Amino acid sequence: MTEQHTTDVDLWISGDGEYHTYRIPALTVTPSGTVLAFAEARVDGAGDAGEIHLVLRRSLDRGRTWEPARLVTAEPGFTRGNPAPVVDRRTGTIVLLFTQNPAEHGETDVCAGIADRTVWITRSTDEGLTWTAPEEITSQVKEPSWTWYATGPCHGTQLRTGRLVVPCDHAVGVAHDRWSDPFRSHVIVSDDGGRSWRIGGVLPDGTNESTVAALSGEPAGGVYINARNHNGKQLRGYAYSADGGDTFGELRWHEELIEPTCQGSVVEGPEGVLVFSNPAGTERKRLTIRASRDGGGSWSAGQVVHAGPSAYSDLALTDDGHLLCLYERGDDRPYDRLRLARLPVADVLAHASEGGRW
Repeated sequence: MTEQHTTDVDLWISGDGEYHTYRIPALTVTPSGTVLAFAEARVDGAGDAGEIHLVLRRSLDRGRTWEPARLVTAEPGFTRGNPAPVVDRRTGTIVLLFTQNPAEHGETDVCAGIADRTVWITRSTDEGLTWTAPEEITSQVKEPSWTWYATGPCHGTQLRTGRLVVPCDHAVGVAHDRWSDPFRSHVIVSDDGGRSWRIGGVLPDGTNESTVAALSGEPAGGVYINARNHNGKQLRGYAYSADGGDTFGELRWHEELIEPTCQGSVVEGPEGVLVFSNPAGTERKRLTIRASRDGGGSWSAGQVVHAGPSAYSDLALTDDGHLLCLYERGDDRPYDRLRLARLPVADVLAHASEGGRW
């Protein structure tokens, strides 16, 4: 398969400005069509620990051109990361969830109970120009037995009922390294536009970072969750909810969605087609976009966006008929830059039949 897309633009290049590395993309689109792209701006190095800020770029023309980067939130001496935006389309409010821990303590220390990982929220009512002072919501969305916690990292979704659903994951109990604790995907939900939150459905052990989509062809509470594996299967897990994310049914594994244990993203497109992105293979490379016409039960063979090193990604749809994919890529490593690809949705729909290749 050849690489094909209509527009490429690098939104962040590692080493630019005051930051060592930019990672962890997230996208959302407001009701007026403004596209918001979020990322972690890592001060001290490429690793997940250290001081990390959350930054934003805006596009007012559906992803063609972009304003300069602006800071959303930072706290000296802390990691602020895992951006998970979701828009309340009834009010236009953009809700951004993220997590925080001391900069000197990474995931292993959090899993060992040495440091706390907390959950926060900030909001914008002016298309991402300004943001409220972050508020901590840890007590609403994290059980006392949970150590590690991650929001997203990727966009959340709003159901037809108005409920906001944000994918998350957590580790249970205390161990001496991050691979020893049971990891589980879960969602958090809000029925009041993001003012208050609670824990929704939780997947079994062996799941991790997750992504969700509302299912328009199902009752108003239909939700599809797709999860990174944490059990060595190197396959994406998935499950369905019929009650708005309060509970999920049986966890199954997509035999055709191979992964190197990495994050992925899903979004519902026109005609109820689901679109999914991840590095398709056993290494972090070959960032691929696939489509499904049966609610995530089966997937097209897909289109390679970048055959080289690539990792995390997020997807969004514009109202002018384009799919946006913001993803990590590089020549020698996946984390050299965050690039945006802009593809016609018609191409996705034309090749969304089971086994289709495009």
